[in-house]
Amino acid sequence: QVQLVESGGGLVQAGGSLRLSCAASGRTFSNYAMGWFRQAPGKEREFVAAIRSSGGSTRYAAAVKGRFTISRDNAKNTVYLQMNSLKGVDTAVYYCAAYKGSWYGKPDYWGQGTQVTVSS
Repeated sequence: QVQLVESGGGLVQAGGSLRLSCAASGRTFSNYAMGWFRQAPGKEREFVAAIRSSGGSTRYAAAVKGRFTISRDNAKNTVYLQMNSLKGVDTAVYYCAAYKGSWYGKPDYWGQGTQVTVSS
């Protein structure tokens, strides 16, 4: 079992930046690929970014590529999402997730989410 707790959400103006953090506890963090997802009001949850267990590879949704950066610190059991050049369409609840298997599959563990609101 892995417990995930997100933090760092809030209200920011368009063009601004935020950094989300996700602290993991439980099983060995470094064994898991990690991801970020988001869900806007009235929409389905969507993939944002993922990083392999070693941190050596990352992948991004087209909508955030070049603006968002996912990273991890396995010594701190934490994964981050640096969000720059934020837009109104980035407003959503952001969820941290952990993958037991392939990072292309459905995550196995989820955090409770943190709200990000971008004002225009």
